Amino acid sequence: MNVLVNPLNVSRFLRAYDDSAAQKGIELSIGFDFHEYVSITQGLPTKKPTYPNFRPDRSPIESGEGYWMIGLDKNKEVALVEAARLYDLSHSNFAEHLESLKAFYADPTVHAHPQDRCACTAPSAKKITGRVAYHGDFWLRKDFRGQGMPEIMAAVLRGVSFAMWTPDFVVGLAERWLLDKGVLAQYGHTHHEPGGSILHLVEEDIMDDDLLVWLTAGELRSLVDRSAKNELSSTLRVSSA
Repeated sequence: MNVLVNPLNVSRFLRAYDDSAAQKGIELSIGFDFHEYVSITQGLPTKKPTYPNFRPDRSPIESGEGYWMIGLDKNKEVALVEAARLYDLSHSNFAEHLESLKAFYADPTVHAHPQDRCACTAPSAKKITGRVAYHGDFWLRKDFRGQGMPEIMAAVLRGVSFAMWTPDFVVGLAERWLLDKGVLAQYGHTHHEPGGSILHLVEEDIMDDDLLVWLTAGELRSLVDRSAKNELSSTLRVSSA
């Protein structure tokens, strides 16, 4: 997808959410070394193990095709983490990518257990093709929940992914309780369908039945541009006053 990104709009969009995080006592930063990311996440006692999508020992991420975000509290302790990577599905689709296990392993014939399985029955997954930004591994420390942080976390990843990749789709896989508890709405996902990933990874001790969540390229651009314009209008009103 050949789309020009307005850097000022992206800057305004990200600044607004970065400021919101700072007001809540969290300093956000971005990293690209996934060995470092895994070492950080392994030290978080309440976080589930990082999935192989973001582990270089199972699925190396080329330079410029992945990043992660960390949030530190006032004591420089980790309050949140999340990660993103780009999949080139120009000759495939997200359902096929999941079911082949290539979403999880660089080479399933080498890394997958013979009994590893993934089924994707969400109808829209077969329509998700091209440059696909996958967002996952979300973790937020308990004492920061209920403060609007999920919206901030999701927005920053969307803004950075838009700036870096201008993807055709932004996708994720979400546990059903996130929908039932209203957390999914906080993340601002425009679409969701059941049957996104019915997954069993034996050696990883992972068994999931997740929803598929996604945004289209047009929805992502609209989100960034609309929020940036609102931020600019607010700044101008304050300046005039």
